[in-house]
Amino acid sequence: MADVPVELLGISEPQKMNKAEGETEISAGAGSGMSPSDARGGGHVSLEGVHSSVEVPHHQAGFWEQWRAFVGPAILVSVGYMDPGNWGTDLQGGARFKYGLLWVVGLASLMAIFMQVISARLGVVTGKDLAQCCRDWYPRWTRWPNWLMSEVAIGACDLAEVLGSAVALNLLFHIPLLWAVIITGLDVLLLLALQSFGMRTIEAVVLLLIATIGVCYFIEIFILPQTQPSFLEMGRALVSPHFRQSGILYIAIGIIGATVMPHNLYLHSALVQSRKLQKDEPSIRSAIRFNTIDSIVALTIAFFVNAAILVLAATVFFGKESVTASGGQVVHFSADSDWIRVAYLTLAPLLGTTVASTLFAVALLASGQSSTITGTLAGQVVMEGFMHWRIKPWVRRLITRTLAILPAVFIIGLRGDSSVTDLLTLSQVVLALQLPFAMFPLLHFTSSRQRMGTWRVGWFLLIAGWGSAILITAMDIYGLPDSFKAAWQVIAGG
Repeated sequence: MADVPVELLGISEPQKMNKAEGETEISAGAGSGMSPSDARGGGHVSLEGVHSSVEVPHHQAGFWEQWRAFVGPAILVSVGYMDPGNWGTDLQGGARFKYGLLWVVGLASLMAIFMQVISARLGVVTGKDLAQCCRDWYPRWTRWPNWLMSEVAIGACDLAEVLGSAVALNLLFHIPLLWAVIITGLDVLLLLALQSFGMRTIEAVVLLLIATIGVCYFIEIFILPQTQPSFLEMGRALVSPHFRQSGILYIAIGIIGATVMPHNLYLHSALVQSRKLQKDEPSIRSAIRFNTIDSIVALTIAFFVNAAILVLAATVFFGKESVTASGGQVVHFSADSDWIRVAYLTLAPLLGTTVASTLFAVALLASGQSSTITGTLAGQVVMEGFMHWRIKPWVRRLITRTLAILPAVFIIGLRGDSSVTDLLTLSQVVLALQLPFAMFPLLHFTSSRQRMGTWRVGWFLLIAGWGSAILITAMDIYGLPDSFKAAWQVIAGG
């Protein structure tokens, strides 16, 4: 290839790369209705509407000036690490196993940081997102299965957003859960209306709401005496991994699936290209540095939010059959309870039952709706990256949401409201099972000197990345029997 020297320098020049790939892409597009220019890849930049839309200062500019320019992609990605799926698995883990799964939350968050840092690096250096890399650098026959598996993961993620938003509507307006699930389909119209205010405004409002719930949990853990956990016991749990209790492995895989999300690996490698990057070596080095900082900060915050939810669930629910809310009413629950529907009780000591329920529901709704935005973007990335198909975002959103609503309506209609937590956990297990198909290509490309040149990952990220991928895959394989058994129970109501 004529552009190999460019790659070996680690400098991305999409026009040269696309020109070099012209013959392959033209033949690929000959029977698909694409124009030759599209087939060459010239019309297929990642997220075309925002690609290179944010100016960045010179690499010699001050730290804070550069930080302000680069901060953002990891924040958008981190919203997916605080979505209703995380809340459901964290609540269930804390209620059933106390602090026993705290180490899983920590490990999953650490692995997520490694993977997102590597994903951002791929986008900065190659000028391609992960889906485009898979399309261009793997055999042609892999496009369809890779794309379909990515869509399954995005659908599973959207199922969690459906359920989280439906529970929030149920808490806020007492709408029956089945109807609330159906109403979530209307968020297509809501997103179209909100997007007129601009993405940054939406992100700011959503992050403010999630920060509010995080501050409340922080106050309860560190200030209120009636909900302060045992920090010594928490410390021991954080450094003492085990799977001794029955059912703990299934929840652990769910937590990993909720934390390290396959579609976020595709999305992050595309979002970093929204910055108008210079192609010289110091500029690329600066972009990698600040995207790494962005990822570490955003995902560390996500870890503390998830850990706080698990710890408060352990403090309030573990080993108990009922809780007396601050209003005097007694709320009963068992191992089969839908923890996400009674989770507002973790805020009741601080705010009172009514305010806690409202705040929790608003934050949950905000979490679900913000995640639908990133889910739609991820769907756009994988569809355009793998298949070079383009459809309008609202059509894409409608298809994804419909496919997520159907199983939720079926299961809730069959089994009633008691199936929410089961469905949430199942969706996260599906995500975990899809993870290897995103992780291994990402690591393969970023470990390659041919693809990344001097910017290939160093020995630390190499070991951390491959170690994370192998560990997650091993846990998936080990937990497959429990996962399939639990999936059948959710479907059959056993």
